[in-house]
Amino acid sequence: MNKQIILTASFFGLLAVIFGAFGAHGLEGKISAEHLDTWKTANQYHFYHTFALLFISTFSRAKSQSIRVSFIAFTAGIFLFSGSLYLLSVRELLGLGSFTGILGPVTPLGGLSFMVGWIGLFVAAVKHRA
Repeated sequence: MNKQIILTASFFGLLAVIFGAFGAHGLEGKISAEHLDTWKTANQYHFYHTFALLFISTFSRAKSQSIRVSFIAFTAGIFLFSGSLYLLSVRELLGLGSFTGILGPVTPLGGLSFMVGWIGLFVAAVKHRA
């Protein structure tokens, strides 16, 4: 599982850099300042949880179910939270104005996934014997 977590984190890290650069250089002047701030928030959480994935890879040798839960939850959170915010930021550019009603409720589910991931990491740390 360690290799799977590191590969996933590497992929998400690459995407976070690409999306960060695109937000800074490709979207400026094309979307409102408010939507650009939303893009930046998505990118920050994307990065934070990519680093969290790298961190949990150090625990994965313990074969902990809690680490597996964290891995799945952080991965889902990146897709749901950051992904929905990325799409909400550029919805007008992509012609997705009608999808706002669908994407809006997805973001909190991503936030909940992040919380579950952090709880899983907490439980794994409590159970782990040094």
